[in-house]
Amino acid sequence: MQKTNYRSNITVQAVALSVGLVLLFAKFAAYYLTNSNSILSDALESIINVVAGGFGMYSLFLASKPVDEDHPYGHGKIELLSASFEGTLIFIAGAVIIVKALFALIHPNDISSLDIGIYITAFAGAVNYLMGWFMEVKGKASNSMTLSAGGEHLKTDAYSSIGLILGLLLITVTGWQAADNWIAIIFGLIIIYSGIKILRKSVGGIMDEADEDLIGEVIDILNEKRKDHWIDIHNLRCIRYGPRLHIDCHVTVPWYYNTIEAHDVIEEIQEAIDEDAESYIEMFIHADPCQAFSCRICPLECSKRRKGFEEKIAWDIKNVMKNEKHR
Repeated sequence: MQKTNYRSNITVQAVALSVGLVLLFAKFAAYYLTNSNSILSDALESIINVVAGGFGMYSLFLASKPVDEDHPYGHGKIELLSASFEGTLIFIAGAVIIVKALFALIHPNDISSLDIGIYITAFAGAVNYLMGWFMEVKGKASNSMTLSAGGEHLKTDAYSSIGLILGLLLITVTGWQAADNWIAIIFGLIIIYSGIKILRKSVGGIMDEADEDLIGEVIDILNEKRKDHWIDIHNLRCIRYGPRLHIDCHVTVPWYYNTIEAHDVIEEIQEAIDEDAESYIEMFIHADPCQAFSCRICPLECSKRRKGFEEKIAWDIKNVMKNEKHR
C-alpha cells in the first residue's frame, strides 16, 4: 500500500487554496450585484475556505518535517490542530451568517440580478464539489486529516450551493424576497453542523481517542498472517500522528524462547504490519512468556506443554486491547 507523499499533499492543498481565492472574489462579486444575504453567506464561507486553506498549507509543510529530538513522534499532530482550526472557523462563519440573516428579516434589503447570482453560485458549487471530492480521496489515501477535513468542508459548501440555487430560483419565480434570509439561516445551520463534525473528529485525535476502524485494520492483518508461536497479542494501542502510525502491543511467546528467538517473533510481527500498512509505522512490541493456562489456546507442538490444546482464540478488538494474556 502507498505511503504518504508529502509533496503531493502540499501541491493538492496549494491548488485548493488558489481555487478558493478565485471563487472568493467571484462570490463577493455576485453579492455586490445581487445584494442577496444567502449569496453573502456563501461568500463568507469562502473566506473560511481561504483562511483554513492557508493554515492547512502550513500544517502540511510542518507535518512533512522528519522526527527530531524535540518531536520524537514527528510533527503530524499539527494536522489535527489544523482541522480543529478549520472546524472552529466554519462554526463561527455559520453563526455570523445566521445573525446577519435574522437582522435582515427585521430590516429587509432589496435583491436584484438574481440570474447572475445563480450562474456564479452554480459554477462555484461545481468547482467546490470536484475539488472537495479529490481532496477527500487524496486525504484518505495518504492519512492526511488536513486534506480530508478540507475536502469534506468543500463538499458541504457544494451541497449548500445546490440549496442556495433552488432558493434563488424560488425568489425569482415567487418574488418572496424574505425567503433569501430564511435560506441563509438554513445554510448557517448546515455550516455549523459541518464545523462541529470536523471539530469532534479532530479533538478526538488530539485526545488520542481509540480509532476502532484503524485498530480493526491492524487486527485483520495480524489474523491473516498469524503464526502458531504468536500465542496471543494483547494490550494493543494504535495512535496516528498525521501520516505516522505508532503501535504498542504485547505478544505472548513460548516461555522457553531465548532473547534472540523472542526478538525474531517481534520482527515477524513488525514486518507483517509494515507490509500492508498505509502509513509510516513505528512499533514498540513487548514479549511476554506464556503461562500454564496459555497451553489451552496454543496450537504449537512442543515437548514442554503443561496442558492440552483446546481451542484457538480469534483475535478481535475486545480481547486484543485488554492488558492481559488470553485465557
